[in-house]
Amino acid sequence: MSARSGLPRLLNSFMTLALLFVGLRVLLLMAYQPLLAENAERGVTVGGDYLYYYALVQQTDAGLYPFRDWWSEFPPLWSLVEVGLYRVLGEGASYGTYATLLAVVMLACDFGNFVLLRLIGIRLYGAAEGQALAWVYALLAAPLIFAFWTFEPLVVLFLLLGLWLLLRERDVSSAVVAGLGALTKFVPALLFGAVIRFRTIRASVIYIAIAVGVFAVPYVALLANPATRQMTLPSLTAQFNKASYQTVWALIDGNTSTGVFGPVSERTDVANATLPRGNPPVVPGLVRLAVAAAAGLFIFVRTRRTDERGVVAFVLVTLLIFYVQSQGWSPQWLVGILPLTLLCFPTTRGVQVCVLLSLITFAEYPVLFIRTGDTGGAIQGELVLPFVVLVLLRTAILIGLVVALYRVLRQRPVTL
Repeated sequence: MSARSGLPRLLNSFMTLALLFVGLRVLLLMAYQPLLAENAERGVTVGGDYLYYYALVQQTDAGLYPFRDWWSEFPPLWSLVEVGLYRVLGEGASYGTYATLLAVVMLACDFGNFVLLRLIGIRLYGAAEGQALAWVYALLAAPLIFAFWTFEPLVVLFLLLGLWLLLRERDVSSAVVAGLGALTKFVPALLFGAVIRFRTIRASVIYIAIAVGVFAVPYVALLANPATRQMTLPSLTAQFNKASYQTVWALIDGNTSTGVFGPVSERTDVANATLPRGNPPVVPGLVRLAVAAAAGLFIFVRTRRTDERGVVAFVLVTLLIFYVQSQGWSPQWLVGILPLTLLCFPTTRGVQVCVLLSLITFAEYPVLFIRTGDTGGAIQGELVLPFVVLVLLRTAILIGLVVALYRVLRQRPVTL
């Protein structure tokens, strides 16, 4: 037994756990190599977005680049990464080579998330709990799968790193990380809520100013350049123009498809960034946002917990409220929800929630949506009832987590 943590020495070894974590993922990538065979995707990336990324970056072979010749639904840092990896490989790189390199990068990001989860867990609960949380995360299937499907591990890396720096009171570094993270997706900027709640007004203003400044620099450059100005604004707003998808809002609106944009060939026309691809919202976005803001403000003013566990809980509750009010739901959002849930609830119940939420998410996609090939990707017929049940169950779990986090935040920290 390890005197330091109470765990058996083998289980307490970080090097052993790290070796198993990396080894499992690398061996899966070796055994199920991504490739295109007879125009069909094979290997570990099947079902994910890698092939879509590949189709986008292939446009650079014809001299077409994001933010200049075509719009992207994501901020510029991710476009820089996906295009940069492709150009490093050279013009005409095969899908298998590109997907393998991208998978290695995402596995490195996921390893960073694994390390940060352990470090935060140790800081909050001690060595034994931190190591146990790392073991649980290493055995969760969802983060592993999404590392081969999406670039969400990169987004979550910025979120967890920003949180870790915030806990260590390195606010300037955390703000820079949050700004860079927002240049992949806007989610890391949700750290602002915890900063405003747990820092002074002056410190909050400085933090937000630094993060917004980091975020604004590339956009100012892109908007100032006549060659990139036309494609930049649609790229910034495209996500907000989507019809609802895979949420209770989508059920109300009668939308039963995933939240995808049109084919890659449409990206050269800015009009397609705002093209409706579903029924208009019954509940306006401003109403959803107002209700979410009211819920967030209620939790904000009633929070009693001011310790580091309170900071982590506040970050997660902010993330969940944002997701619940959003017009859409993406399965890869689990990559951020799961580690934060484990950190807030390092118990059997927390693990149960993570597993149940994962099962519901994967039952929806790919289990249901893989059966929509004949309907153009829309849930119809006998699939409607299970789809509605899964959406309602997932939403109920997310709201239940919000309520549980509110109770945590209402507690006063115990001082020994």
